[in-house]
Amino acid sequence: MRYLAEPFALGALRRGRPVEQFLGPAGPPQRPGIRYAEVRPAKTRYEILLHTLQDVGHETFADLVEFPPLAPDDEEEESARLVATRDDPLAALTAAEDLTGAVRGRWVNAGLVQDEYHDYVMAGRPAHSSLDGHPWPVPPFRS
Repeated sequence: MRYLAEPFALGALRRGRPVEQFLGPAGPPQRPGIRYAEVRPAKTRYEILLHTLQDVGHETFADLVEFPPLAPDDEEEESARLVATRDDPLAALTAAEDLTGAVRGRWVNAGLVQDEYHDYVMAGRPAHSSLDGHPWPVPPFRS
């Protein structure tokens, strides 16, 4: 099973491991992009990041850390925007869900978000829902 049950996502964060979630397409059709959320431990806190990247992958290239930012003037490292920090892992997951549109029960271990993206590409980049029929999350703000 790819998705982490809540206790496993919390355990990963407590062990110093990030969790991620593919959030689907972003940007206008003439400049397609993708989004994913990341919650990562940082010293005594947990950071919630939103990655918004150009959709430049294909069936043999899904290395999201190599994708350029969707916004051409975005100079932040890895095209990630820090959206919040929290003191404990459960609060961090909740904030990530509230601030990015991520969904409880769809978190994956770090690196597996690339597999989620690959599945998205292989399915023809569905615009409205993931492969299992869940609608792509709509963030409370535009990225």
